[in-house]
Amino acid sequence: MPDIFDSSLRNDEQETLDHQRKLLRGIRTKRYAGRRAQKVVINQLPANESTMINTSEEASDLPQKHKRTVDDYSEVMRNERPSRNPFHAFAAKPFRTFFSSQHSQETIIVVLRKHPLTQVKWLVIAIVLALVPFLFNGISILSFLPGTYQFAGAIIWYLLLTGFIMESFLTWFFNVYIITDERIIDVDFLSLIYRNISTAKIDNIEDVTATTGGAVRGIFDFGTVQIQTAAEKREFEFEDVPHPNRVTKLINELILEEEREKIEGRVN
Repeated sequence: MPDIFDSSLRNDEQETLDHQRKLLRGIRTKRYAGRRAQKVVINQLPANESTMINTSEEASDLPQKHKRTVDDYSEVMRNERPSRNPFHAFAAKPFRTFFSSQHSQETIIVVLRKHPLTQVKWLVIAIVLALVPFLFNGISILSFLPGTYQFAGAIIWYLLLTGFIMESFLTWFFNVYIITDERIIDVDFLSLIYRNISTAKIDNIEDVTATTGGAVRGIFDFGTVQIQTAAEKREFEFEDVPHPNRVTKLINELILEEEREKIEGRVN
């Protein structure tokens, strides 16, 4: 029976967010009240002194430049080391990895692929197909053909097999799910000349659910992450990715961070 984990903004996380909103709004209310009181005093000063005070006041209100990294707010990523292996199915903070539509200040947090265990099927098929010519030769099914024809047939067979292996591998390698600090990206690799890319901003995500069904998925910790959004593409599905619960928690942490940025103001 499938084991379903619904981790879309759990109650404790929602309570934390509500508490943080109240604190931040209280701070901002006090700040604005203080500024109004100061302006009343400033209005009673001579014009030249009032201008000097207002100028210093505006300068002090400018936000401090500080780039928040994922390690500042994510428990999932805090202890993860940058991945240098381009074949990882769960590549956290991948080293020297970029994509064509990446923004200048956008940071890739994790790159996901289907769990390697899901690729066993085509690997087994490839091994069996590689043994077929030896099987035919052993039972002399094609013995009536000249040796040249048999050799040419084997070459064609292995060329087709190589094409099958390459297509299966490239489909796995280039079908990726990317999570950045600004959005999620689903890359569907359909062929060498065509691919479909769907994106959604983090603040458009409405619901995140991780589903792990069956003993194999439970033991090896992989499953499907379903994401409901308010973007053009309403539903994203990260199929058979490693650590689905960690992925879900990470996305929820990014949602919380977006909410904080809306309240505090984005810092660069």
